[in-house]
Amino acid sequence: MSITEGHRLLDIRRIYLEPAAAELPRGREILARFPGAERVEVESHHRIPELYGDESNVARWVRIKTEALVIGVKKSLTARPNGRSADFIAPSTANGCAMACAYCYVPRRKGYSNPITVFANIEKILGYVQRHAARQGVKPEPNQVDPRAWVYDIGENSDCSLDATISENVRDLVELFRYLPNAKASFATKYVNRDLLDWDPQGRTRIRFSLMPAADSKLLDIRTSPIAERIAAINDFVAAGYEVHVNLSPVVVREGWLESWAELLGHLDDALSPEARAQLAAEVIFLTHNDRLHEVNLGWHPKAEEVLWRPELQQVKRSESGGWNVRYRTGLKGRHVAALTGLITDRLPYCRIRYAF
Repeated sequence: MSITEGHRLLDIRRIYLEPAAAELPRGREILARFPGAERVEVESHHRIPELYGDESNVARWVRIKTEALVIGVKKSLTARPNGRSADFIAPSTANGCAMACAYCYVPRRKGYSNPITVFANIEKILGYVQRHAARQGVKPEPNQVDPRAWVYDIGENSDCSLDATISENVRDLVELFRYLPNAKASFATKYVNRDLLDWDPQGRTRIRFSLMPAADSKLLDIRTSPIAERIAAINDFVAAGYEVHVNLSPVVVREGWLESWAELLGHLDDALSPEARAQLAAEVIFLTHNDRLHEVNLGWHPKAEEVLWRPELQQVKRSESGGWNVRYRTGLKGRHVAALTGLITDRLPYCRIRYAF
C-alpha cells in the first residue's frame, strides 16, 4: 500500500503546528507530504480549542478526523510499566486516530475530537527508548508478555499502521528494535498497511491484529480495515518477519455473541499457515465503556450505543478522570470470560491466551 493509498482515510486540509516541530527534520518531512494544507500555528498540541473540548464538534466527528492533522513536540518522555499487552508503554510518537471506533477511550480524554497528532522529535524518543531498554538488562524470568524480551507498546494512543502513512516515526521504531537484543516493539492495529511488509523487523516487532465478529466490526469499527482483510494479512506479516498475535477485543455481549465468536474463530483457523499457528497468542478484552463517551456517541452514532450501553448487564465505577466507567457485572462477566476462553481453547488449541479480562 502506498502513502497515497493510505490517505483514503485522510484528506488533510489543515495542519495545526507547533513552531518548534516545524524546525525539526521530521516536522519538515510531514509538511512536505501535505503541501496544499493550510498551516495554523498553535502554542501547544494539547490546547487547540476548535478541536478539543467543543461539544459542537460531535456533528463533525469524522470530518475532523479526515481533514485535520496536528504536529507537535513530545515534552514528557517516560516508559510506564504495564504488564498486560507489554512490559512497558513507550513514549508515544503519535496520538489520536483517523479511524472512528465507537468504543475508543481516546476521544473521551481529548474531548469530542481526536485527529492524529504526530510528534516530530523522533530522535529524542528513539534515544530515550534505547537507553531505557539498556537499563533493563536481561529479562530475569519469563512472563505472560514474553519469555525473553522486554516488550514495549509503541502505539497505546494511536494506530501505528495508519500513523505510518503520515511519517516515518513507526518505521524508525521498528528499525531501532531490530537491533535491541533484549527488547521488542508491539502495537495493536485495525488497519492493514502492506508497506510494513518491506521493513524487515527480524522478529523484533509484534503486531496484534484486533479482531471481532464481522457484524460487530461493521457497526463499531468505523473506517477500519475489514475483519477478513486483517485475517488474510496475518500469514504475510509472519512471513515478513513479524511476530503476530491477535487482540480479541472488545468483546461485546449481545444476543448470539458467542456463536458469532465461534464463526470468527473458525475463519481464523481456516486462514492461518503452519508458521502463523506456531507463534500465535491472543489477548481477550471485554468491553469497558464510559458515560462521557456514551454521550458523545449519541451525537454521531447512536446505533452503536444499543449494544455498547447496556445498564442491565453492566456495573459502574468512578474513573480517574471523574466520569463513570461501565463494565459487565461481576459474576456475569466471569462466566462470559470462561465461555469465550473455553471456545478459543477448543477451536484454536495451538493459540496461547496471554490474558483475558
